[in-house]
Amino acid sequence: MRYSIPAAALALAIALPRPASAQGPRFEITIPAGVRNTPLTGRVYVFISSKQNEEPRLGDHGESNCVPFYGVDVDQLPAGTAAVIDGTTLGYPVASLKDIPAGDYYVQALVSVYVDFHRADGHVLWMHDDQWEGQQFNISPGNLVSDVQKVHLDPQAGYTIRLALARALPPVAIPPDTKWVKRIKIQSKLLSAWWGRPIYLGATVLLPRDYDRDTTKRYPTVYEQGHFSLRAPFGFTTEPNTETAAQRAARQLRTSAEPGAQFAQSWQAPGFPGMIAVTFQHPTPYFDDSYAVNSVNNGPYGDAIMLELIPYLEQHFRMIRTPEARFLTGGSTGGWEALALQVYHPDFFAGTWVLYPDPIDFRSYELVNIYSDTNAFVYPVADWMQAEVPAEVEVTGQPRITVRQESQFEAVLGSHARSGEQFAIWEATYGPVGKDGYTAELWDLETGHINREVAEYFKSHGFDLRDYLERNWATLGPKLRGKIHLFVGDYDTFYLNLAVYRMEQFLKHATPSADAEFAYGRPMKPHGWQPWTNAQLIRIMAAQAARHRSP
Repeated sequence: MRYSIPAAALALAIALPRPASAQGPRFEITIPAGVRNTPLTGRVYVFISSKQNEEPRLGDHGESNCVPFYGVDVDQLPAGTAAVIDGTTLGYPVASLKDIPAGDYYVQALVSVYVDFHRADGHVLWMHDDQWEGQQFNISPGNLVSDVQKVHLDPQAGYTIRLALARALPPVAIPPDTKWVKRIKIQSKLLSAWWGRPIYLGATVLLPRDYDRDTTKRYPTVYEQGHFSLRAPFGFTTEPNTETAAQRAARQLRTSAEPGAQFAQSWQAPGFPGMIAVTFQHPTPYFDDSYAVNSVNNGPYGDAIMLELIPYLEQHFRMIRTPEARFLTGGSTGGWEALALQVYHPDFFAGTWVLYPDPIDFRSYELVNIYSDTNAFVYPVADWMQAEVPAEVEVTGQPRITVRQESQFEAVLGSHARSGEQFAIWEATYGPVGKDGYTAELWDLETGHINREVAEYFKSHGFDLRDYLERNWATLGPKLRGKIHLFVGDYDTFYLNLAVYRMEQFLKHATPSADAEFAYGRPMKPHGWQPWTNAQLIRIMAAQAARHRSP
């Protein structure tokens, strides 16, 4: 049954001022003058957690498991002036503060501080300057955070929560050098000139047994690629292994890779092959890692690694400085890099052992074909049906999150491809510069519409590694024969096995012969699978180095 409201009463209701609760949910974040006295440009976040045991900014913070958070840009915000996050601000995984259920929560604000980069191409960009934390905005030194407050939130009643950014995060603690592990950090002239600010490269070096005894002996080197980390190569550690029996059993179902303490026992043992192992540190304003190649958005990171960092290492450590003694490996991001470095520098490295690499054929950009699909979020099932495109999958086949959700995650983290996350760095590495000087995005993070011009740029500039190899195989084939080894689980969490299948289809029938090795973890092996322990991989590389050693 419907009830009608008299017109006079309706007019009176409209005319009367609305109660304060109609304002809806609202956070006001300020920077007291004593904390920072100059205007601030950056991105302000609010984190909302139901847990009391840790600061909300430190809680789970991946796209498939994180506390609700919300972000907004600020431009030259004066001290004492509030940045506002309200019901219209996009969040993740809960899109709006209006959808946070009423209850008691622990809340915290943080600002990622941006600085101006006057790039060599003439563009001025405001971005976060890495402080040797690997673009981890929630722990980056100099970023400002508030104290944690326990509050009651009720979006129906409305609220205004005021948070003051009370302190700057402290510097990163660099682990000390030991007999086995040495760390270096150098300013790159090439990158500093490109970005208009000091940019640094680093490396963590793992030395072999008896390195300090025979000061004339030189060693082969394996470069392990991967995300920014200050830990030693292959997780080497002299700390005891704390892995439980249950954890060991779960790990062994996924991969043969051993814990770092177990690897260290092999590395230190008499008779273990003598090699030097190296990991790189090369964070950029876009990500924790540059992908080790030159880019119109990132600058000449490939040149900086090949012309500055590796020569520095070979001058300061007793490495054999010939191609047959230089090896590559890495997984995921590091897997793409390990293949790209070998492909782009076929005469410099002796071989690459590539693990579950990021997409190496962009017809399988995870599950998106960037050349033929029109939308990254959905695909047609039938004339009147379409389905969401998954971004991650369990080994049971159950999707975890979708490309739409992952795109929302990145949109909340940062505008203008400043999320510091996966889609943004792929675009910054492979794609063109946008009209505003920031990275041109492959697809719209709100609609999923794919920009065909950006996709074609990826291919035409050689970042689709399968396409690049196929177009240049007459020259590259003889140089790469026997040097490419690719490994991935048959149920890779991010569908990365699909691009590896495509690469195998080409290399298995390439002329001249590639003599490439492919292996797939079966059954139901996820992201992170490898067929041997790290110690076994070192033995494989050392044996090859011995077979091809120059007089």
